[in-house]
Amino acid sequence: MKELKLRCLIVDDEPGAIEGIGLYIDKLDFLEIADTSFSAIEAAEVLKLQEIDLMFLDINMPNLNGLEFLESLKNPPLVIITTAYSEYALEGFRLNVVDYLLKPMAFQRFFQAAQKARDIFYSQLLLSKQSDKAHEDIYIKQGDRFVRLFWRDILYLESVQNYVNIHLEDKSYMIHQTMTFAEEILPKGSFFRIHKSFLVNLSQIESVRGGRVYVKGQELPLSKYRRDDLFEIVVNKKLFSK
Repeated sequence: MKELKLRCLIVDDEPGAIEGIGLYIDKLDFLEIADTSFSAIEAAEVLKLQEIDLMFLDINMPNLNGLEFLESLKNPPLVIITTAYSEYALEGFRLNVVDYLLKPMAFQRFFQAAQKARDIFYSQLLLSKQSDKAHEDIYIKQGDRFVRLFWRDILYLESVQNYVNIHLEDKSYMIHQTMTFAEEILPKGSFFRIHKSFLVNLSQIESVRGGRVYVKGQELPLSKYRRDDLFEIVVNKKLFSK
């Protein structure tokens, strides 16, 4: 499987700082810039509209500083603090940031923090490869343990900001991951993105009616832009044939 790039948001009120972090990001093939913001308020809007995997966050910004902004987020992405002030380090780590970088930062130190973020990101969802049965199970991180799931048992996945809720028939698991990554890692012929926030196991669909897909009694929204593609797959796979 090709390694996905972590989508990054740079939040800083200094254009020069954004440019410098951007140059560092461009040097690493596992990161890409999704967007930039000059304030926490702008960043809040970006997080509502885009899937962000990693946020580079300055602290000293007008109106709402970086730590206040981070504490206000219910489901933040992975965060690396970038600041000229060392006195906020303990507060930053209390908020579970990946790392705390002091400006001006050397590339070696940036690279170290970025690798740590990548390792955390990919540790949230791991594939188990079997010799004659490819991709039948996945391991998801829950606290300090990994839980084994068979993808055939997954009903659907739901995107909740920068988290994914994996729904099974009798329970669900929340992981710090994006829907894009989950869609890439699961078997493409067995899962379908019916909506920007929902990825459904095709074998678990009970019926499709109007703008709704029904899975084990759950009513899920079907995007009008994905409706035709879903019906084509349903017909080709003969899911509902007599």
